[in-house]
Amino acid sequence: MQAYFVNIFPETKIRSVVEIFWKPWYNSVNSLRGERFAQEGEQTVKNQYLECGKIINTHGVKGAVKLESWCDSPAVLASLKCIYTSQKGQYIPVKVLRASVFKQFVIMELEGVNDIDAAMLLRGTVAYADRADFHLEEGDYFIADLLRLPVMDVTTEHVYGTLKEVINRGASDIYVIDTPAGERMMPVVDEFVKRIDPEKGIFVSPIEGMLD
Repeated sequence: MQAYFVNIFPETKIRSVVEIFWKPWYNSVNSLRGERFAQEGEQTVKNQYLECGKIINTHGVKGAVKLESWCDSPAVLASLKCIYTSQKGQYIPVKVLRASVFKQFVIMELEGVNDIDAAMLLRGTVAYADRADFHLEEGDYFIADLLRLPVMDVTTEHVYGTLKEVINRGASDIYVIDTPAGERMMPVVDEFVKRIDPEKGIFVSPIEGMLD
């Protein structure tokens, strides 16, 4: 399985639109972040749009913008043909005319942004992606869909807490878990993370003291 990170939290920075393609199943959390669910009447639905990056500056004088990538890699963000901005609860599509990776950033030329003055107005804007623009293999998930899930013992189903965040520090992802005793961290490796069910929870087998 693979996990994709797409800002994937209440507008909490997601690490990647899709922390794409690190293949161990337990890393199945697309980096795209965002609110896990939205309320629609009495029905609970997954948010369609996930945070994928942020416009942090202009680039050149012809209207290009520089984005900080919140995806698994800048290449994932650069592959998008359309991004969205949020205005008063509505998601507005913006066509991507051209995009390229520049170091750890992404340079984009956007439709309707034709000069540096227009680009300056976009500084600080969070970019969103439509989850429909990503193809998830079986066993792959967006991080956004795992946040706030209960973290449970795989044997006893004792609930240790809830998943607060997924961070990366090189070798593997790390779960940040809210427990009654405070925040605890768990490496996302098959020794500890045994099963992921986006409808029920994350089933783990921690060593003694890890989540106490």
